[in-house]
Amino acid sequence: MTNDNALMVESAISFLLLIIQVPATAILFSRLLKGPRRLPPIEPQQPTLELLGKVSVVVPTLNEALRISPLLAGLSQQSYEVREIIVVDSKSVDGTPELVKAKQQKDPRFRVMTDDPLPSGWVGRPWALHNGFLFSSEGSQWFLGLDADIQPHPGLVAGLVKTAEAQGYDLVSLSPQFILKYPGECWLQPALLMTLLYRFDPAGINTEQPERVMANGQCFLCRRSVLAAVGGYSSASGSFCDDVTLARNIAAQGYKVGFLDGAKVLRVRMYEGAMETWKEWGRSLDLKDATSRSQLWGDLWLLTSVQGLPILIVLTFLLISPPLSYSLTPPLLLLGLNLLLVVIRFAMLFAIAPSYDRKSAKSGWLFWLSPFADPLAVLRIFLSAFHKPREWRGRKYS
Repeated sequence: MTNDNALMVESAISFLLLIIQVPATAILFSRLLKGPRRLPPIEPQQPTLELLGKVSVVVPTLNEALRISPLLAGLSQQSYEVREIIVVDSKSVDGTPELVKAKQQKDPRFRVMTDDPLPSGWVGRPWALHNGFLFSSEGSQWFLGLDADIQPHPGLVAGLVKTAEAQGYDLVSLSPQFILKYPGECWLQPALLMTLLYRFDPAGINTEQPERVMANGQCFLCRRSVLAAVGGYSSASGSFCDDVTLARNIAAQGYKVGFLDGAKVLRVRMYEGAMETWKEWGRSLDLKDATSRSQLWGDLWLLTSVQGLPILIVLTFLLISPPLSYSLTPPLLLLGLNLLLVVIRFAMLFAIAPSYDRKSAKSGWLFWLSPFADPLAVLRIFLSAFHKPREWRGRKYS
């Protein structure tokens, strides 16, 4: 191939990539520019008398003995706003119920129950939460679902309920602070998280479109009356992302749904190492159970354009491509656009740094190199989008 032909091919490919990337970049900017208007992070607060007994806490468990103790200790530190703490266990064999019963001896708000056998069409987590909701006291005004792996700070529940009532939310969930320990996850986990941050409005922004609402079931507060009106978790019974599915169903019925920054009130240790993070978290990040097919394809296009390709394109120009002229050719424009996207991506690391606890992490500096894991993170979303989970938390599904 002659040099002129090679330049023509390079220009044609660059022009095609620009057509793909420019609209996606505009969408990304429209979301990032909302950041300055978002609500501040939730702060821990002391309860006041009007909160007395307002909240029923429900925790679904299945073999959580190795990581539930920080949650139990943190819930014991919540005050009189918590009426009851119901642990719904799905026949754990590792001693999880015994840990809860031991805590019950010191704090009578704790109760442990075993959920009924899993019906056809239900996923284990929403089934456990649905049973907990049905079993909880009708005297509580709020239902709070918590995952076994979170570590709540004192004042979490009071701060969450006060914020929800002050802002008029019917449902509000929180993004946590993630605890990182091992090198692989320090590099991969922030890239996976970025797939969510690029697709949705920042935490603390009231999203107007129900189908774009974001939620996190690790800390999920809902008015009991609203949850009763939508039939508990039944509308998300078969969803592997039941939190987002339920939140979008509730938003579609006209209720106010919020997703806020909770890094100051709860931490979470989700998975041990990069491989478990890739396998367990990666297979639910596509949110396909709560998303239309067209929306899913749109999200895949967006992520490919603004997260998966930029670092690859820039490295290609730096390592392989011949020197460019200074005229505004498609290759030069493509390089400029992708340099901008890479700069934005590295800048986002400073924005999300408070969402990570790296104090005990080995090689925690790899967090700052996580943009180089972006192509892998986008690949993981693609793999998940076209594969329905067959196993989740030790349960097998047909």
